Amino acid sequence: MIATQYKGNKNFAVIDKKIEEPKDDEVRIKVAYSGVCGTDVHIYHGMMDKRVSIPQTIGHEMSGIIDAVGKNVTNFKTGEKVVVRPLDDRKVKPSDKGFNHICEDLKFIGIDSPGSMQQYWNVPAFVLHNLKPETDLKLAALIEPLSVATHDVRRSGLVKGETAVVLGGGPIGMLVAMVAKEVGAQVIISEVNPTRIKMAKDLGFDAVNPTEVDLVAYVKSKTEDKRADVVFEVAGVQPALDIMCEVAGIRGRILMVAIHGDKKPVDLFKFFWKELSLIGARVYEKEDYEKSIELITENKLPFKAMITDVQPLSKIQQVFENIDKNPSGMKVLMDCSL
Repeated sequence: MIATQYKGNKNFAVIDKKIEEPKDDEVRIKVAYSGVCGTDVHIYHGMMDKRVSIPQTIGHEMSGIIDAVGKNVTNFKTGEKVVVRPLDDRKVKPSDKGFNHICEDLKFIGIDSPGSMQQYWNVPAFVLHNLKPETDLKLAALIEPLSVATHDVRRSGLVKGETAVVLGGGPIGMLVAMVAKEVGAQVIISEVNPTRIKMAKDLGFDAVNPTEVDLVAYVKSKTEDKRADVVFEVAGVQPALDIMCEVAGIRGRILMVAIHGDKKPVDLFKFFWKELSLIGARVYEKEDYEKSIELITENKLPFKAMITDVQPLSKIQQVFENIDKNPSGMKVLMDCSL
């Protein structure tokens, strides 16, 4: 079979690898599509070399069909469409309080262990979620990032009739906006990239460039001066941290979706003055995956527009090089049959 390996120094290799039999508690998946996550791009840039065991097959956004099952696996069978929720929580402890998805010793499959950018992938059966026979496998490769969004919106407590401001209109920001709109909220996207602004508007979203428009004034004009009930900080840049407290209304909830590796200044006075809440949101839980599977299977939201390119797995090097050249793109999938 074809497998890929991150070799370090912005270099991938395409290798011929023997197809392995699944262990007793594993399944073997014939991978249909594997998406490229922002984390994968960070790996490509060498930002996670201390964590990733080089050479490593990476990837965790995927869809596929069960090809074989280990002898202890009774709840899955060959031929079923599945996705992987890539969280290995087997080292969970009582001190993790039952929040297995963020347990202290969590291992992320596709980063800390081999991932989906190969034609066949053996994984523990407990990380699988079944898809319906009619589920589109290409769209199903969006279930992992969509589950980030469903988790974020669920954590926010957003309800119908509220106003949500999404700071950052990249792949996750756009998916958060879709889920928020599905809940019944008024959604405003703040984004500086003209291509992404146009895409958001084409998909029916209210989108503005905060370098050209006074975002606070704009949100006030749309909310009878109440400002936002929920702010999703997805951009991960200082200007977003500066504006999130301004655009949030009284007792607004701010969801920290972006990963800030360094300590950043935040206007804590605004939290006191407006009784704001700051809520962390990391990865997803089982119920978020099930919600995402439901949304993808129903296919009433514009998920197809999120897929801006599909390339053969064998062209993985070009895929990552092109992502660097086209930062406006949304979601790139690799067809693992090619």
